[in-house]
Amino acid sequence: MAISHPFEKLSLSVKKRAFLVFLVLALVIMALLNIIGAPLITDAAPAGIVSYELAKNIDMTAGILASWDETARISAGLSLGFDYLFMVAYSVAIALACVLSAGLFRSALTSLGMILAWLQFVAAILDAIENYALIRLLYGAVSQPWPLIAWACAIPKFAFVLLGILYALVGLIALMVVSAKKKARVDT
Repeated sequence: MAISHPFEKLSLSVKKRAFLVFLVLALVIMALLNIIGAPLITDAAPAGIVSYELAKNIDMTAGILASWDETARISAGLSLGFDYLFMVAYSVAIALACVLSAGLFRSALTSLGMILAWLQFVAAILDAIENYALIRLLYGAVSQPWPLIAWACAIPKFAFVLLGILYALVGLIALMVVSAKKKARVDT
């Protein structure tokens, strides 16, 4: 039984155009988030907002929050709010990349691509829950379960996103190999 994907009804050309639109949107938002998040990098949060996402206990979270001045806290709130738009952009872009890559394979790798496409939406849902927990912490609810909820959502989110990106890169490499072989046949 073949696994369906979230873009079944779209033609290949529409999928490709949508992928490019959402990829550009995701990259622009990611660049803006990096600018917004610059004040969040401190000794307690060397990776900025990512350190905050992965601080799974009260002590780590409190240390990060204490290291942020008022400007940094405003930046954190803005970053967490703007991240909701990023969730849509990255999840659709990576899901489309997985679906497009899956079309290049004729094996179990095709099913894996379909599963990874769906998991990008799970990643976005986990990201939304994680952000809610981080916002609660930012606004003073520095107690469990919020740091643990954020951490428990961040770990699989990052895993699903990373696996989707890796799968898409394998697809890109496969496309380059196929294109090179076709070009070599034409040239001979």
